[in-house]
Amino acid sequence: MTLVTSLARRRFLQFLAASPLLPHLRAQQLTKAEDGLSVMDFEAAAKSALPPAHWGYMASGVDDDLTLKANHEAFQHYHLRARRLVDVSKPDLRTEVFGQAWESPIFICPCGSQRAFHADGELATARAAKAKQTQMILSTQTSFPIEDVNKTYGKPVWYQLYTTSRWDATEKLVKRAEDSGSPVLVFTVDQQVGRNTETQARIRPQDKRNCGACHEGGGPNTFSQKGKPMYAGIDTSGIALVDPALTWTSVDRLKKFTRMKVVLKGIVTREDAILARQHGADGIIVSNHGGRAEESGLGTIDCLAEVVDGAGPVPVMLDGGVRRGTDVYKALALGARAVGIGRPYLWGLSAFGQPGVEKVLDILRAELQLTMGQCGTPGIKQITKAFVQKA
Repeated sequence: MTLVTSLARRRFLQFLAASPLLPHLRAQQLTKAEDGLSVMDFEAAAKSALPPAHWGYMASGVDDDLTLKANHEAFQHYHLRARRLVDVSKPDLRTEVFGQAWESPIFICPCGSQRAFHADGELATARAAKAKQTQMILSTQTSFPIEDVNKTYGKPVWYQLYTTSRWDATEKLVKRAEDSGSPVLVFTVDQQVGRNTETQARIRPQDKRNCGACHEGGGPNTFSQKGKPMYAGIDTSGIALVDPALTWTSVDRLKKFTRMKVVLKGIVTREDAILARQHGADGIIVSNHGGRAEESGLGTIDCLAEVVDGAGPVPVMLDGGVRRGTDVYKALALGARAVGIGRPYLWGLSAFGQPGVEKVLDILRAELQLTMGQCGTPGIKQITKAFVQKA
């Protein structure tokens, strides 16, 4: 009887794990941020908190969402090699990027229009990042001016740049970021021709609200200054948000124009990593825009090793699909200097505001520290490719 009961219970748990109801059950259980056990607990809570169109903007990828899915699934291509009997009683998550000490290698990726997820938007994210001593990158499409975000964060954030189709407007964006004190310009290079956000387009009609208060403009890649304070004072007539004419000389122009360090976000191949180094990039972020750029079907973690190889001494960071501390650890082991998160903190922001972002950061940091101890690497610098193997 005991064996039968045990077998039945195991089968029931397997059914629950595979059930499409599981996200709903999590959403019902998670009523406050401190109750979250994993960052995935916040996904369903965010979905239930947001209007359909806003959820669709955050959650979707491009085409068939293959790259969106691959970003996370690709972490399973690597297994940890745990080492035993190492003194791990004094864990140290500190790392160094561009000569600055970070308390953790986890950073907050840029995402625009965060007021679509919470009334306090980027200001809530900045408060959480400050409280948890986490590096923050602010999007060009921020819903609050960089000056306000810097004040909330307590120091200048890194600034992510979308160039426009007119270089004089781009230079004004860069100068404003530099004048605000931002030390690093994160130049996003994976959106030259726009994107086919099919899933988002299918979800949008479910939203029957009048969004005229926060949205304006026509089709994809058309310009709307409404709710985008970084474009204040810039003549936006005839400007598009993408520039198919960008080349490597654009990197040269930025390097000459600004004193900020220039990091290229969106590099996924060895060849482009070599070119980035040759054109003076100060850093690289391996990224496919969270599966919202090209539909390559490749997860960023599978691109990391070759980019690190091509980058040489240039520091390489990674984002895309990070959902666990083990994911962070694997990326560090394969050569990333730091690891960014996007949707997880947005889930926390959407569901609970600042406390949600803080809890997501706490969970990932605790999981990373635990993994470091289990693998016998008490310090970040001790994490090398010797601690992972291909599945």
